[in-house]
Amino acid sequence: MDGGDALSNFNVASARAKFPALAHQPQVFFDNAGGSQTLGTVISSITNYLQATNVQTGASYYVARQSTDLCQKGLEAAANFINANADDIVIGPSTTQLFSNLSIALEFPPDAEIILSTIDHGANISSWLRIARTYNLAVKWWTPSSSPKVLTLSAENLRPLLSEKTRLVACTHTSNVLGTIYDIRAIANEVHKVPGAMLCVDGVAFAPHREVDVKALGVDFYAFSWYKVYGPHLAVLYASCSSQAQLKSLAQYFHPSDANLLTRLGLAGASYELMASIPSVVEYFGSKPKEAWKAIALHEERLQSILLEYLNGRDDVFVYGERSSDASLRVPVISFSINGQSSKEFVEKVEACSDFGIRWGHFYSKKLVDEVLERRDDGVIRVSMVHYNTVPQKKK
Repeated sequence: MDGGDALSNFNVASARAKFPALAHQPQVFFDNAGGSQTLGTVISSITNYLQATNVQTGASYYVARQSTDLCQKGLEAAANFINANADDIVIGPSTTQLFSNLSIALEFPPDAEIILSTIDHGANISSWLRIARTYNLAVKWWTPSSSPKVLTLSAENLRPLLSEKTRLVACTHTSNVLGTIYDIRAIANEVHKVPGAMLCVDGVAFAPHREVDVKALGVDFYAFSWYKVYGPHLAVLYASCSSQAQLKSLAQYFHPSDANLLTRLGLAGASYELMASIPSVVEYFGSKPKEAWKAIALHEERLQSILLEYLNGRDDVFVYGERSSDASLRVPVISFSINGQSSKEFVEKVEACSDFGIRWGHFYSKKLVDEVLERRDDGVIRVSMVHYNTVPQKKK
């Protein structure tokens, strides 16, 4: 951010200067929930690795030792970013892939029940449905509160679904369509009232906007994608120490059963040059990351307040999810529909007359968009911002 100093006031110009793509083209990126722009330091790190240390890790010669050290530092930086231990995380190509690996590794008793949220991205649904079919597990669907304005996942509306057979509950920290922030700590507490039950959280839409502390959240599993948090196209999955006892290893047969999570679940899916660039993402938030995240939240609240005030003031527009701009309640991922107008046609009209990059569709949250929001034809319109977007951009 600013060399590690605490951020008392957010400087968007300083932040934007660290992203090369923002200076090289007129495109206004309002599709950040699909992937953020990449820090210049990350790009340089990847280039430097490929130029100087692009060898197999684990060997004893000099360059291999350098490569091994860079990858280990990447693993440790990723762990520190979410307040975890390096042995308790795995780096992989995507959150979807890591959830798939997790689902294969997690052992279930024959009569187990799993609870899936109807508002989640397919990454935290499809793998569990596949395992449920394979092992004949019972699936219960967790639908948010009926209020069409907020669509809240809560401990209260989860409670009736839990039983002594519940083995896993999967939900999102923040929907990539609705933008509403859910109380994961309260949900985790409710899940853990059932002996042996575990909570798996998709943090992909939350992590670009707020600090993640897996221990404070009390989760068993948590994953997000680095390429949506200003970094390389990788993802990270955390598994609590207690939950790892329920995982069989996917590693090659000669690895010990007590190997770290990267070995047990990673399947060599993390490219070295990308893994080595993760410290550059962490360093961006400075020596006082809590202050940086607070400043980011305040700036994003200003951004989303401009759009939400306009949309909420129109009788022909319906906003999905939290309608308040309060940063404690939502992130700036805002979806809406317009009465009598196709989502696809609206986006195409915007693109034809401006440099704004927005999206229409279901964004892989198909069950949410099709069944809960009942927008089967062409989904919703989504505007997704992050801290390098500006107030003048949004006012346009």
